[in-house]
Parts: sequence; C-alpha cells; structure tokens
Amino acid sequence: MLLSVWSVGVSSRGRCLRSLRWGGGDCFTATNWNYNQASSRRQKPSERERSRRASELKMVDRLANSEANSKRIGVVEGCFGAAGQPLAIPGRVLIGEGVLTKLCRKKPKARQFFLFNDILVYGNIMIQKKKYNKQHIIPLESVTIDKVPDEGDLRNGWLIKTPTKSFAVYAATATEKSEWMNHIGKCVEDLLQKSGKAPTGEHAAVWVPDSEATVCMRCQRVKFTPVSRRHHCRKCGFVVCGPCSEKKHLLPSQSSKPVRVCEFCFVQLTAEGAAAAHSDSLGRLGSKFHNMSDEDDDEDDSSD
Repeated sequence: MLLSVWSVGVSSRGRCLRSLRWGGGDCFTATNWNYNQASSRRQKPSERERSRRASELKMVDRLANSEANSKRIGVVEGCFGAAGQPLAIPGRVLIGEGVLTKLCRKKPKARQFFLFNDILVYGNIMIQKKKYNKQHIIPLESVTIDKVPDEGDLRNGWLIKTPTKSFAVYAATATEKSEWMNHIGKCVEDLLQKSGKAPTGEHAAVWVPDSEATVCMRCQRVKFTPVSRRHHCRKCGFVVCGPCSEKKHLLPSQSSKPVRVCEFCFVQLTAEGAAAAHSDSLGRLGSKFHNMSDEDDDEDDSSD
C-alpha cells in the first residue's frame, strides 16, 4: 500500500491537489479513499463500509508510528517556530494540509491549514511552506462542519464551528471543498466513536463580516463611520453599534470573563439565567423534600 497524506498547495500552474507519498504499492490518497473497491463490490453496503473504515483506521495507526509521519510533523512545527506549540505526540497523524481562504472580520484572508487525526491547526502565511505565525489549534472533538451556499466570489465554502470560535473557510475548487469536509468529518467521527462522547451541541456564533453591515444590525439607525465603530456581539455574531452593545455577559464556552453582547442577547441570556437559577432552586428544594420523605419512611419502617 502506498502510504500518503493529501495536500492542497500552490504550484507553478497555480493551486493544485497533490499526494505526499511515503511508501510503495497501491495508491491511497484523498481522491481514492476506497482503494479496496475491487474486492468490496461483492459485499453488502454495511459490510463494505465497515471494511473500508477498518482499513482506513489501520492505515492511520500504521502512519502514527512511521518515521515519515514524525518528519512531516516536525516540519510543521519548524514552520511555526518557537512561538508555536509542540505538535508531536504519540498517536497523532498528519492527514493533510493546504491553503484555505478564511473569512475574517475585515476581509477574506489566505491561511495555511493542517489537518491531523485529532486537531486542526492553522496560521498566517509569512513565507509559503517555510514560515507561519499566529498558530491556532482546534480540537476536532468539538468541531462541527456545515456547508455554506456560494455567493459572488465566495464559493466552495463551509463553516467550522466550535464552542469557542466559529468561522467560514473557502477552498479553490468544489473538489477540494469535498475532500476537506470528508476528511474532517471522518476524523471527528473516529474520535467521537473512540471516546464514546456525543457531538458538541453548542457553538460560538459566526461573526458577520464588517463589510456586510453599514448600519447597526440591531437598532438599524446608527451608521458606521471612523468615529462610530463597529462591534460584534459574541452571542449572535451581529455587527452592532456601541450603544447597542454596552452590556457584557459571561459565556463560559468562550471566555472566563464577561464578553460584549448586544442588548437583545443580553436580555435573552439574563432571562435564561434567571430561569435556570429558578429551576435549579426548585430542584434543590424538591430534593430536600424528597430526602425528608425518605427519612420519614425510614423512621416509619423502623418503628414497625
């Protein structure tokens, strides 16, 4: 079997999809996950799927202990330099890498992404394939991905959602988008299956880009200018004015300190907090009465 990871990069002809090959034998690449198709056609769909998944997991386990995988991860660490966090740990495999366009607050920007079997890493491109900075590490267990409809020049995109941060990214082609989403989805599925955890239900809001709002998205009155600045609500992601976002509220999944939220979300969060506190209070009160009842029953039983 040819052991490989897939990579999206830039060649002399522009963006391309290539396979980084580590061995010899049959091809196993991003565009050929079903390398065992010939022998699996006669199997039932469920059996074929189990066989394919088992083969992929065996490959990942094999790569985890390979010298080539260690070298690849070492190269990625070197590109981030001393400011980046160590990435080499037992069992970690570099699945693929490539340049994606991340929809940032001000404008879309190219970012280098690295997909491992347990984390997604990305950073700013200083020198292509040589130097990156501002390393971000996202645990895949907390990731959910969703498609994004094409709009204007922004095509082939999807959402990467986590409890702490959510954002949109765009690939150069529909094929690259499909491969990225498929590989991320499979890695998340494998992690959740191994850990027995349920998929994350809560995600941070995706911020609306500054360019999408010329006026406050809440009051619809304040027009943004160099003096009247834009702000983002951390709960809904809307672009809002200063007066509409004077409040702060604790969002534990995003920060240990209260963060800026719009007036609308503040009212909702406050009401939810009050309802939760009331429910918790009733629960403790009910538990108290329940315990008292148990004690009374015990006393009655003992008296018999």
